[in-house]
Amino acid sequence: MPTEDRPLRPARSPAAGTNWLLVILLILCTALMWRDRGGRLLSARSGLHDPAAAERPIVARGDLAADEKSTIELFKTRSPAVVHITSLAVQVDPFSLDELAIPQGTGSGFIWDARGYVVTNFHVIESARAAKVMLADRSEWAASLVGVAPDKDLAVLKIDAPEERLSPVLIGESADLQVGQKVFAIGNPFGLDHTLTTGVISGLGREILSVTKRPIQGVIQTDAAINPGNSGGPLLDSSGRLIGVNTAVPAGISAGIGFAVPVDTVRHFVPQIIQHGKVERIGIGISVWSDQVTSRLGVRGVLVRDVIEGGPAEQSGVLPTRVVNNEYVPGDLIVAVNGKEVNNSVDLYRVLDQYKAGDVLTLTIVREDKTKTLEVPLKVLP
Repeated sequence: MPTEDRPLRPARSPAAGTNWLLVILLILCTALMWRDRGGRLLSARSGLHDPAAAERPIVARGDLAADEKSTIELFKTRSPAVVHITSLAVQVDPFSLDELAIPQGTGSGFIWDARGYVVTNFHVIESARAAKVMLADRSEWAASLVGVAPDKDLAVLKIDAPEERLSPVLIGESADLQVGQKVFAIGNPFGLDHTLTTGVISGLGREILSVTKRPIQGVIQTDAAINPGNSGGPLLDSSGRLIGVNTAVPAGISAGIGFAVPVDTVRHFVPQIIQHGKVERIGIGISVWSDQVTSRLGVRGVLVRDVIEGGPAEQSGVLPTRVVNNEYVPGDLIVAVNGKEVNNSVDLYRVLDQYKAGDVLTLTIVREDKTKTLEVPLKVLP
Protein backbone atom coordinates (compact mmCIF):
# COMPACT_ATOMS: atom_id res chain seq x y z
CA MET A 1 0.00 0.00 0.00
CA PRO A 2 1.55 3.27 -1.06
CA THR A 3 2.47 5.67 1.69
CA GLU A 4 1.60 9.35 1.62
CA ASP A 5 4.54 11.78 1.50
CA ARG A 6 4.43 14.01 4.57
CA PRO A 7 6.84 16.72 5.67
CA LEU A 8 9.26 15.62 8.38
CA ARG A 9 8.51 17.11 11.83
CA PRO A 10 10.38 16.65 15.07
CA ALA A 11 8.75 14.24 17.41
CA ARG A 12 7.10 16.05 20.34
CA SER A 13 7.02 14.63 23.80
CA PRO A 14 3.54 14.34 25.28
CA ALA A 15 4.80 16.22 28.32
CA ALA A 16 6.00 19.24 26.32
CA GLY A 17 2.60 20.89 26.28
CA THR A 18 2.21 20.28 29.99
CA ASN A 19 5.56 22.00 30.75
CA TRP A 20 4.61 25.11 28.81
CA LEU A 21 1.28 25.16 30.61
CA LEU A 22 3.07 25.16 33.98
CA VAL A 23 5.29 28.06 32.89
CA ILE A 24 2.28 30.11 31.80
CA LEU A 25 0.52 29.42 35.10
CA LEU A 26 3.58 30.53 37.08
CA ILE A 27 3.79 33.76 35.09
CA LEU A 28 0.13 34.48 35.68
CA CYS A 29 0.48 33.83 39.43
CA THR A 30 3.46 36.14 39.62
CA ALA A 31 1.61 38.85 37.74
CA LEU A 32 -1.27 38.58 40.17
CA MET A 33 1.09 39.12 43.11
CA TRP A 34 3.42 41.82 41.74
CA ARG A 35 2.52 44.84 39.68
CA ASP A 36 5.85 46.50 38.85
CA ARG A 37 9.47 46.86 39.84
CA GLY A 38 8.39 48.61 43.04
CA GLY A 39 7.08 45.26 44.21
CA ARG A 40 3.69 46.56 45.37
CA LEU A 41 1.06 43.92 46.00
CA LEU A 42 -1.77 44.05 43.52
CA SER A 43 -4.03 42.33 46.00
CA ALA A 44 -3.66 45.10 48.63
CA ARG A 45 -6.26 44.68 51.29
CA SER A 46 -8.31 47.53 52.67
CA GLY A 47 -7.33 48.95 56.07
CA LEU A 48 -3.56 48.92 55.41
CA HIS A 49 -3.24 52.70 55.06
CA ASP A 50 -3.32 55.15 57.93
CA PRO A 51 -3.97 58.80 56.95
CA ALA A 52 -2.72 59.90 60.36
CA ALA A 53 0.77 58.38 59.89
CA ALA A 54 3.55 60.69 61.10
CA GLU A 55 7.28 60.67 61.83
CA ARG A 56 8.43 58.69 64.85
CA PRO A 57 9.43 60.86 67.82
CA ILE A 58 13.14 61.31 68.50
CA VAL A 59 14.50 59.66 71.63
CA ALA A 60 16.83 61.94 73.55
CA ARG A 61 20.39 60.60 73.41
CA GLY A 62 21.68 62.09 76.59
CA ASP A 63 25.25 63.21 77.10
CA LEU A 64 28.12 61.75 75.06
CA ALA A 65 30.38 59.24 76.75
CA ALA A 66 33.61 60.63 78.16
CA ASP A 67 35.80 58.78 75.62
CA GLU A 68 33.63 60.07 72.76
CA LYS A 69 34.07 63.63 73.99
CA SER A 70 37.83 63.25 74.25
CA THR A 71 38.06 61.77 70.74
CA ILE A 72 35.96 64.59 69.28
CA GLU A 73 38.07 67.19 71.07
CA LEU A 74 41.29 65.54 69.91
CA PHE A 75 40.15 65.63 66.29
CA LYS A 76 39.02 69.27 66.52
CA THR A 77 42.27 70.48 68.05
CA ARG A 78 44.79 68.29 66.22
CA SER A 79 43.39 67.92 62.69
CA PRO A 80 44.46 71.49 61.69
CA ALA A 81 48.05 70.20 61.81
CA VAL A 82 47.30 67.65 59.07
CA VAL A 83 47.70 68.57 55.41
CA HIS A 84 46.66 67.05 52.11
CA ILE A 85 49.54 66.63 49.65
CA THR A 86 49.09 66.30 45.90
CA SER A 87 52.13 65.20 43.93
CA LEU A 88 52.37 66.58 40.41
CA ALA A 89 53.94 65.38 37.20
CA VAL A 90 54.96 67.88 34.54
CA GLN A 91 53.91 67.30 30.95
CA VAL A 92 54.41 69.44 27.88
CA ASP A 93 51.32 70.43 25.89
CA PRO A 94 52.09 69.23 22.35
CA PHE A 95 50.23 72.21 20.85
CA SER A 96 51.28 75.17 22.99
CA LEU A 97 54.53 73.59 24.28
CA ASP A 98 53.58 74.91 27.73
CA GLU A 99 54.42 72.83 30.79
CA LEU A 100 51.34 71.46 32.54
CA ALA A 101 51.21 70.22 36.14
CA ILE A 102 49.27 66.95 36.18
CA PRO A 103 48.14 65.43 39.52
CA GLN A 104 49.58 61.93 39.86
CA GLY A 105 48.91 60.99 43.47
CA THR A 106 47.84 62.17 46.88
CA GLY A 107 48.97 61.61 50.41
CA SER A 108 49.03 63.16 53.83
CA GLY A 109 51.50 65.12 55.90
CA PHE A 110 51.64 67.34 58.95
CA ILE A 111 52.98 70.75 59.86
CA TRP A 112 56.30 70.40 61.66
CA ASP A 113 56.71 73.99 62.85
CA ALA A 114 55.47 77.55 62.37
CA ARG A 115 58.07 78.23 59.65
CA GLY A 116 56.05 76.13 57.18
CA TYR A 117 58.02 72.89 57.19
CA VAL A 118 55.83 69.88 56.38
CA VAL A 119 56.75 66.24 57.04
CA THR A 120 55.47 63.36 54.95
CA ASN A 121 56.61 59.99 53.57
CA PHE A 122 59.31 59.86 50.94
CA HIS A 123 57.19 57.53 48.81
CA VAL A 124 54.39 60.12 48.68
CA ILE A 125 56.56 62.55 46.67
CA GLU A 126 59.17 60.12 45.32
CA SER A 127 58.41 60.53 41.61
CA ALA A 128 56.87 64.00 41.75
CA ARG A 129 58.20 66.95 39.78
CA ALA A 130 56.20 69.34 41.96
CA ALA A 131 53.72 69.24 44.83
CA LYS A 132 51.03 71.33 46.43
CA VAL A 133 49.82 71.32 50.01
CA MET A 134 46.26 71.96 51.15
CA LEU A 135 45.82 73.20 54.72
CA ALA A 136 42.84 72.53 56.97
CA ASP A 137 41.32 75.89 55.93
CA ARG A 138 41.26 74.59 52.31
CA SER A 139 43.94 77.02 51.15
CA GLU A 140 46.49 75.55 48.73
CA TRP A 141 50.21 76.33 48.66
CA ALA A 142 53.00 75.40 46.30
CA ALA A 143 55.54 73.22 48.10
CA SER A 144 59.31 73.17 47.77
CA LEU A 145 61.32 70.04 48.49
CA VAL A 146 63.67 70.58 51.44
CA GLY A 147 65.18 67.10 51.46
CA VAL A 148 64.53 63.41 51.90
CA ALA A 149 65.59 60.38 53.94
CA PRO A 150 64.57 57.48 51.68
CA ASP A 151 66.07 54.89 54.05
CA LYS A 152 63.51 55.98 56.67
CA ASP A 153 60.69 56.84 54.21
CA LEU A 154 60.71 60.49 55.30
CA ALA A 155 60.60 63.73 53.36
CA VAL A 156 60.34 67.40 54.29
CA LEU A 157 58.55 70.05 52.21
CA LYS A 158 58.19 73.78 52.83
CA ILE A 159 55.33 76.13 52.10
CA ASP A 160 55.34 79.92 52.37
CA ALA A 161 52.11 80.18 54.34
CA PRO A 162 51.78 82.87 57.04
CA GLU A 163 52.35 81.67 60.57
CA GLU A 164 48.77 82.37 61.65
CA ARG A 165 47.54 79.74 59.20
CA LEU A 166 49.87 77.07 60.54
CA SER A 167 49.12 74.73 63.42
CA PRO A 168 52.22 72.61 64.17
CA VAL A 169 51.79 69.09 65.48
CA LEU A 170 52.63 68.36 69.12
CA ILE A 171 55.69 66.11 69.42
CA GLY A 172 55.61 63.03 71.64
CA GLU A 173 57.98 60.12 72.15
CA SER A 174 57.91 56.49 71.14
CA ALA A 175 60.41 54.88 73.51
CA ASP A 176 57.83 54.43 76.29
CA LEU A 177 54.86 53.24 74.21
CA GLN A 178 52.96 50.13 75.30
CA VAL A 179 50.90 47.59 73.40
CA GLY A 180 47.23 48.34 74.00
CA GLN A 181 47.52 52.14 74.06
CA LYS A 182 44.87 54.00 72.10
CA VAL A 183 46.05 55.64 68.91
CA PHE A 184 44.45 57.98 66.39
CA ALA A 185 45.34 58.35 62.72
CA ILE A 186 44.34 61.47 60.80
CA GLY A 187 44.85 61.64 57.06
CA ASN A 188 43.32 61.80 53.62
CA PRO A 189 42.55 58.22 52.50
CA PHE A 190 41.33 57.94 48.91
CA GLY A 191 41.41 61.74 48.68
CA LEU A 192 38.87 62.18 51.49
CA ASP A 193 40.28 65.03 53.55
CA HIS A 194 40.74 64.89 57.32
CA THR A 195 39.53 61.40 58.10
CA LEU A 196 39.92 60.06 61.64
CA THR A 197 40.44 56.38 62.40
CA THR A 198 41.10 54.92 65.81
CA GLY A 199 42.65 51.78 67.21
CA VAL A 200 45.35 50.55 69.52
CA ILE A 201 49.04 49.79 69.36
CA SER A 202 49.11 46.16 68.25
CA GLY A 203 52.86 45.65 68.39
CA LEU A 204 56.16 47.41 68.95
CA GLY A 205 59.69 46.96 67.68
CA ARG A 206 58.58 45.83 64.23
CA GLU A 207 60.88 46.15 61.25
CA ILE A 208 59.91 46.97 57.66
CA LEU A 209 61.96 47.68 54.56
CA SER A 210 62.08 51.15 53.08
CA VAL A 211 61.91 51.82 49.34
CA THR A 212 65.72 51.56 49.34
CA LYS A 213 65.46 48.07 50.91
CA ARG A 214 67.18 49.24 54.06
CA PRO A 215 65.45 48.34 57.33
CA ILE A 216 63.37 50.80 59.33
CA GLN A 217 63.60 49.64 62.93
CA GLY A 218 61.35 50.17 65.95
CA VAL A 219 58.26 50.48 63.75
CA ILE A 220 54.85 50.77 65.46
CA GLN A 221 52.13 48.31 64.45
CA THR A 222 48.52 49.45 64.80
CA ASP A 223 45.04 48.24 63.91
CA ALA A 224 43.83 51.78 63.24
CA ALA A 225 42.68 51.78 59.61
CA ILE A 226 45.43 53.11 57.33
CA ASN A 227 44.51 53.24 53.66
CA PRO A 228 46.08 54.69 50.50
CA GLY A 229 46.26 58.43 51.05
CA ASN A 230 46.92 58.07 54.80
CA SER A 231 50.62 57.73 54.11
CA GLY A 232 52.62 60.53 55.67
CA GLY A 233 49.91 61.47 58.14
CA PRO A 234 50.37 61.50 61.90
CA LEU A 235 49.72 58.69 64.35
CA LEU A 236 48.73 60.33 67.64
CA ASP A 237 48.45 59.14 71.23
CA SER A 238 45.49 59.91 73.48
CA SER A 239 47.09 63.25 74.39
CA GLY A 240 47.14 64.25 70.73
CA ARG A 241 50.94 64.03 70.50
CA LEU A 242 52.75 62.70 67.45
CA ILE A 243 54.10 59.20 68.11
CA GLY A 244 54.59 58.01 64.54
CA VAL A 245 54.23 58.69 60.82
CA ASN A 246 51.81 56.33 59.08
CA THR A 247 53.78 54.69 56.33
CA ALA A 248 52.73 51.23 55.22
CA VAL A 249 49.91 48.74 54.85
CA PRO A 250 51.05 45.21 53.88
CA ALA A 251 48.15 44.44 51.54
CA GLY A 252 47.95 47.95 50.05
CA ILE A 253 44.60 48.51 51.78
CA SER A 254 43.66 48.41 55.42
CA ALA A 255 43.36 44.87 56.79
CA GLY A 256 43.82 45.59 60.47
CA ILE A 257 47.60 45.84 60.21
CA GLY A 258 49.33 49.15 59.60
CA PHE A 259 52.78 50.51 60.39
CA ALA A 260 54.17 53.86 61.44
CA VAL A 261 57.74 55.17 61.60
CA PRO A 262 58.35 55.95 65.31
CA VAL A 263 58.55 59.60 66.30
CA ASP A 264 61.95 59.11 67.94
CA THR A 265 63.31 58.29 64.47
CA VAL A 266 61.47 61.27 62.99
CA ARG A 267 62.85 63.65 65.64
CA HIS A 268 66.37 62.47 64.86
CA PHE A 269 66.26 62.79 61.07
CA VAL A 270 63.92 65.71 60.30
CA PRO A 271 66.23 68.36 61.82
CA GLN A 272 69.11 66.96 59.74
CA ILE A 273 67.01 67.26 56.59
CA ILE A 274 66.05 70.85 57.45
CA GLN A 275 69.67 71.74 58.21
CA HIS A 276 71.42 70.01 55.31
CA GLY A 277 68.78 68.80 52.86
CA LYS A 278 69.78 65.22 53.62
CA VAL A 279 70.67 62.94 56.50
CA GLU A 280 74.07 61.76 57.56
CA ARG A 281 74.38 58.32 56.03
CA ILE A 282 77.45 56.65 57.44
CA GLY A 283 79.51 54.11 55.57
CA ILE A 284 82.64 52.02 55.79
CA GLY A 285 83.72 52.45 52.18
CA ILE A 286 82.62 49.21 50.56
CA SER A 287 80.20 47.87 47.98
CA VAL A 288 78.84 44.38 48.54
CA TRP A 289 77.53 41.47 46.53
CA SER A 290 73.80 40.79 46.72
CA ASP A 291 72.53 38.37 49.33
CA GLN A 292 71.49 36.04 46.49
CA VAL A 293 75.11 35.73 45.35
CA THR A 294 76.30 35.08 48.89
CA SER A 295 73.59 32.46 49.36
CA ARG A 296 74.59 30.66 46.16
CA LEU A 297 78.14 30.44 47.50
CA GLY A 298 76.78 28.67 50.55
CA VAL A 299 77.99 31.23 53.10
CA ARG A 300 76.31 33.58 55.57
CA GLY A 301 77.44 37.15 55.92
CA VAL A 302 78.16 40.10 53.63
CA LEU A 303 80.63 39.53 50.82
CA VAL A 304 82.76 42.53 49.89
CA ARG A 305 82.64 43.32 46.18
CA ASP A 306 84.80 46.46 46.08
CA VAL A 307 86.43 48.97 48.40
CA ILE A 308 86.43 52.73 47.86
CA GLU A 309 89.88 54.13 47.29
CA GLY A 310 91.07 55.96 50.39
CA GLY A 311 88.02 54.86 52.38
CA PRO A 312 87.99 53.31 55.86
CA ALA A 313 87.83 49.73 54.57
CA GLU A 314 90.78 50.12 52.21
CA GLN A 315 92.85 51.84 54.89
CA SER A 316 92.09 48.96 57.27
CA GLY A 317 93.12 46.34 54.73
CA VAL A 318 89.73 44.92 53.81
CA LEU A 319 90.09 42.94 50.57
CA PRO A 320 87.68 43.27 47.64
CA THR A 321 86.79 40.65 45.06
CA ARG A 322 89.75 40.44 42.69
CA VAL A 323 91.32 38.44 39.87
CA VAL A 324 94.26 36.20 40.75
CA ASN A 325 95.86 34.00 38.09
CA ASN A 326 92.94 34.74 35.75
CA GLU A 327 90.41 33.57 38.37
CA TYR A 328 87.99 35.52 40.51
CA VAL A 329 88.80 35.41 44.19
CA PRO A 330 85.93 36.45 46.51
CA GLY A 331 86.52 39.41 48.78
CA ASP A 332 86.40 39.36 52.56
CA LEU A 333 83.23 38.03 54.17
CA ILE A 334 81.89 40.24 56.98
CA VAL A 335 80.27 38.03 59.62
CA ALA A 336 80.04 40.45 62.58
CA VAL A 337 80.33 44.13 63.53
CA ASN A 338 81.37 44.98 67.09
CA GLY A 339 80.51 41.43 68.04
CA LYS A 340 76.98 41.59 66.55
CA GLU A 341 76.33 38.79 64.09
CA VAL A 342 75.82 39.76 60.46
CA ASN A 343 74.06 37.19 58.29
CA ASN A 344 73.08 39.42 55.35
CA SER A 345 73.13 43.00 54.09
CA VAL A 346 70.03 43.95 56.10
CA ASP A 347 71.85 42.90 59.28
CA LEU A 348 74.82 45.07 58.27
CA TYR A 349 72.64 48.14 57.67
CA ARG A 350 70.79 47.51 60.93
CA VAL A 351 74.05 47.55 62.88
CA LEU A 352 75.51 50.58 61.07
CA ASP A 353 72.35 52.62 61.78
CA GLN A 354 73.29 52.55 65.46
CA TYR A 355 76.53 54.47 64.93
CA LYS A 356 77.57 57.90 63.72
CA ALA A 357 80.48 59.36 61.80
CA GLY A 358 83.70 59.13 63.79
CA ASP A 359 82.80 55.97 65.68
CA VAL A 360 85.32 53.13 65.55
CA LEU A 361 83.96 49.71 64.60
CA THR A 362 85.53 46.30 64.60
CA LEU A 363 84.67 44.07 61.65
CA THR A 364 84.93 40.32 62.02
CA ILE A 365 85.85 39.01 58.58
CA VAL A 366 86.54 35.61 57.09
CA ARG A 367 89.33 35.43 54.53
CA GLU A 368 91.27 32.93 52.41
CA ASP A 369 88.71 30.29 51.53
CA LYS A 370 86.89 30.59 54.87
CA THR A 371 89.88 29.35 56.84
CA LYS A 372 91.09 32.57 58.44
CA THR A 373 89.13 34.93 60.73
CA LEU A 374 90.35 38.47 61.37
CA GLU A 375 89.28 41.39 63.57
CA VAL A 376 89.60 44.62 61.57
CA PRO A 377 89.11 48.03 63.26
CA LEU A 378 88.02 51.01 61.15
CA LYS A 379 86.49 54.48 61.61
CA VAL A 380 83.04 55.26 60.25
CA LEU A 381 82.77 58.15 57.80
CA PRO A 382 79.72 60.12 56.57
